[in-house]
Amino acid sequence: MTDDIKKEIWSHFKNMQVVFLATLDHEQPRVRPVTMLHFNEKLWVGTCTSDAKVKQVKHNKITEFCLYIDQGEHEVGYIRGQCDVNIIDDEETKRQLADQMPYFKQFWQGYDDPEYTLLQFNLKEIEYIKPGTFKVEKISV
Repeated sequence: MTDDIKKEIWSHFKNMQVVFLATLDHEQPRVRPVTMLHFNEKLWVGTCTSDAKVKQVKHNKITEFCLYIDQGEHEVGYIRGQCDVNIIDDEETKRQLADQMPYFKQFWQGYDDPEYTLLQFNLKEIEYIKPGTFKVEKISV
């Protein structure tokens, strides 16, 4: 990935954004909106351990997400990322990410709550349409 394209792609990620996450439930794709965090140049999702997506990534860690980019009339695009997902057990990392989630206390008692699962998304490939260009760029990461 060229430095200019990489910088441009990462500029679209805020500390938090809603993306559409696709997992596989046996042979059935499942898509849902999730809040994705961009922290320390990595992508994360905090979720409930009992959620179906946790079971699904344990069975198959390959996922995709799509971040829709809307910069006004005729200025739309997207970032679609193919990822491997890791479930993070490290307490310090879970604490750091919990501190980045303003909604954390609405769902969990603390970073050591067994119902809190932290997912880290490791990008493998990016498909990028720069807003307004309709030109697809595929980039291996």
